[in-house]
Amino acid sequence: MVSNSDPELERIRQQKLAQMRSKQTADATPKGGVLHLRESDFGKTISQGVTLVDFSAEWCGPCKMMAPAVEKLAQEFAGQAKVAKVDVDQDIALAMRYQVQGVPTFIIFKDGQPVRRIVGGVGYQALKAALAQAL
Repeated sequence: MVSNSDPELERIRQQKLAQMRSKQTADATPKGGVLHLRESDFGKTISQGVTLVDFSAEWCGPCKMMAPAVEKLAQEFAGQAKVAKVDVDQDIALAMRYQVQGVPTFIIFKDGQPVRRIVGGVGYQALKAALAQAL
């Protein structure tokens, strides 16, 4: 059995703890995953870089059909662009601000400004092309 007072083991233990704390902090912001935004964090999230925002609703069939494509885009564009969702029933003010009249509505933002709007279930390739063009 190894003694707990071994200085080398204690150094390794402290190093591992520091790595775990660092990973937990990094995991607080999903990398390669879809962000779920509320009005309180929306502005900060879209303010820099390219962000694809999926304005959708739980009850929306086409939104559910587009969900796997949105997830795939989040993985593919990790590190290049953010991919986020806004539930229009939870954040009506955001939907109204961006004149979302039907769901799903996809808006691509570049440095906080909308540069492209796509309404309806358009498919993975169309979203991928639009996002790649915005980069």
